[in-house]
Amino acid sequence: SSQVVEQIIRPTGLVDPLIFVRPVENQIEDLMAGIRETTERGERTLVLTLTKRMAEDLADFFKEENLRVEYLHSDIATVERLEILRKLRKGEFDVLVGINLLREGLDLPEVSLIAILDADKEGFLRSTTSLVQIIGRAARNVNGRVILYADEITASMERAIRETNRRREIQTAYNEAHGITPTTIKKDIRDLIDTSFELVADEALETVDDIERYDKELSRLSYAELQKQAKLIEKEMNSAARRLDFELAALLRDQLILIRGHLHG
Repeated sequence: SSQVVEQIIRPTGLVDPLIFVRPVENQIEDLMAGIRETTERGERTLVLTLTKRMAEDLADFFKEENLRVEYLHSDIATVERLEILRKLRKGEFDVLVGINLLREGLDLPEVSLIAILDADKEGFLRSTTSLVQIIGRAARNVNGRVILYADEITASMERAIRETNRRREIQTAYNEAHGITPTTIKKDIRDLIDTSFELVADEALETVDDIERYDKELSRLSYAELQKQAKLIEKEMNSAARRLDFELAALLRDQLILIRGHLHG
């Protein structure tokens, strides 16, 4: 069949997260209050910035404020990244700061708060598609919520908020009609290491260093893992092209070329 089925209802009854748009002024103070409230409930926070410098500075500032925080950046090898994520889930720290965390491709049910800084800076990392995917990361927890820090609501933000609210309304109505009480996903932490991870570049492969770093990560994979990764990325690339998201499709195409180079090299 050529029909496309939209999967909105979850077996756990979980609904898409609440979204709040808050001004840039005093955003750090507001965010810290949200982080502390989240941590008191035994839950975790993801914070997304647009630049490496801002992520580093923010992580350093949070540490000075006695928050347990780690910074996940693109220079960290994939296996180390998985270990950092495992420690986040275990509660060895409470806040993870990064640039493009949605690329981890992993469920983090302990995360209930996601903060997106510079949400109104239009571009690949703040496109409608990226925002919807980031927001979805908070849909694994019954207390899931997302804060968009912005001084204006961009077209991408408006579309992402509208789509999330549309899904949330359908999910909530279904739960009420069927007497379902949403419950946070329960997932063994060891699954994080057992899972065959998705190796996708964090950012566009624009420089020689970007390409060499990604190429080095690929060299760690077996032939079977490379084949699996090629299929996953090709599928995602074709899907992006169908959605007319050509920027993402081009990024994935570049990754696919490198993977095929390893397969046929």
